[in-house]
Amino acid sequence: MDRGNFKIIISGGGTGGHIFPAVSIANALKKKYPEVEILFVGAEGRMEMQRVPAAGYRIMGLPICGLDRKNPLKNFSVIIKFIKSGWIARKIIKDFHPHTVVGVGGYASGPTLKMASIMGIPTLIQEQNSYAGVTNKMLAKGAKRICVAYKGMERFFPEEKIMLTGNPIRQELAETTITREEGIKAFGLDPDKRTILIVGGSLGARTINDSVLKHLDLVKQSGIQIIWQTGKYYYKDILDQLNRYEKLPMLYVTDFISKMEEAYAAADLVISRAGAGSISEFCVLRKPVILVPSPNVAEDHQTQNALALVNNNAAIYVKDVDAPDTLLKQAIETVNNTNLLKNLSDNIATLAYTNSAEVIADEVYKLAKEYQENKK
Repeated sequence: MDRGNFKIIISGGGTGGHIFPAVSIANALKKKYPEVEILFVGAEGRMEMQRVPAAGYRIMGLPICGLDRKNPLKNFSVIIKFIKSGWIARKIIKDFHPHTVVGVGGYASGPTLKMASIMGIPTLIQEQNSYAGVTNKMLAKGAKRICVAYKGMERFFPEEKIMLTGNPIRQELAETTITREEGIKAFGLDPDKRTILIVGGSLGARTINDSVLKHLDLVKQSGIQIIWQTGKYYYKDILDQLNRYEKLPMLYVTDFISKMEEAYAAADLVISRAGAGSISEFCVLRKPVILVPSPNVAEDHQTQNALALVNNNAAIYVKDVDAPDTLLKQAIETVNNTNLLKNLSDNIATLAYTNSAEVIADEVYKLAKEYQENKK
């Protein structure tokens, strides 16, 4: 493929589930095509405004936010911000002259991709979930390519635009060589004991946390050990409650795990929400997992993500409403069942896509090249 000095915009964010794939695609582009210039467009005040520069890329922000479903009267200002974001996105595109614009989901991707389509610039959507969101369904009409992680997405998008690529995962996870013993020792735990990793996302998950707090006696008697990421919102309160209980050396508690490659290596079983990015990591790393989908996400897409695995006998599903009573007991039974762990690991591995970022990067480059040639 001939080399061109192409410019690419990558837009979206809001959560790690959008930011990690975006950065992975950017890294794959820079690795394969070093001459490509990349600009990110995010939402002001959201985590991408810190995470993207930390990854070494330039980002510009739009004053966009989500609809307030509890207070509809406040949505007038949201609409004004959306319109303003569209004009700012148009100016960014006009000034930067991109050859392709990539949307990874999140507030900023809507106005950015919409404006790019209106201006005749090819767009690529990276849809992480098994159930497409409203914004991506609307943007699909103007998109040239839609990269998806699940089969059957022609329910939402034009079939001729779809590419089954999987979701890009963080490079440090894909390339890790850390052993289980090294991972467990990083948390000061015992390599001879079965280990459960509990993650509720960087902000935490109240239901999953309550499921542990409610059964501390069971944790103490179980003979297993737990690495528990509480999330920053709940960390202090959980420590206060644990301090009123007797010491539990088998429980490693933290608000945030920065080196997830160590935590995954340590884990014989993972308990997690069912975000698309996390699920892609579990597939690539062959991790047995119990999924507790969040009921507080648009279109209940986490339940759809979880069922896509459960229907392949590749994960265990516990409803959020049932978790406080049943989750911990089921996790302890599962982590002690060697055959079940092996079956879950083997089945989830069949759903993995190991080179998603590279495949998407090639497609972005191809669109940019076509656009340049058509302009001549």
